[in-house]
Amino acid sequence: MESRIDRIKKLLHSASYKLTPQRESTVRVLLENEKDHLSAEDVYLLVKEKSPEIGLATVYRTLELLTELKIVDKINFGDGVSRYDLRQEGAAHFHHHLVCLECGAVDEIQEDLLVDVEKIVEKDWNFKVKDHRLTFHGICHRCHDGLDDQE
Repeated sequence: MESRIDRIKKLLHSASYKLTPQRESTVRVLLENEKDHLSAEDVYLLVKEKSPEIGLATVYRTLELLTELKIVDKINFGDGVSRYDLRQEGAAHFHHHLVCLECGAVDEIQEDLLVDVEKIVEKDWNFKVKDHRLTFHGICHRCHDGLDDQE
């Protein structure tokens, strides 16, 4: 984790920002909960446990800065809540998600499934793709297996 924090610190410095203690607390919470797709409020509550002096506005500003610098991706799964997801180091694109309509589970697909689609969009529409996001909404294997058991 420390090496990842050092790399984030360097990214901040290269954009003329510092890794303040408040920003570091927020980054640590994101790293410790990397698979959880936390909302700003979730991040705030976890940061408060470690650093009670940090306010909600500080957490929001930090998350927005990290999003602007592409350290974090801001995502919405259609429920009106923005969630924050650390971008995989070295990833050219945001990873994909599977959102279960039954239990709300969110699974990740790290493989880039849209390379060919990007080429078509760039060629046929003369549109330079910088990033893409793909979210599938359906029934996860856990709920689907449960439905099969009931039949």
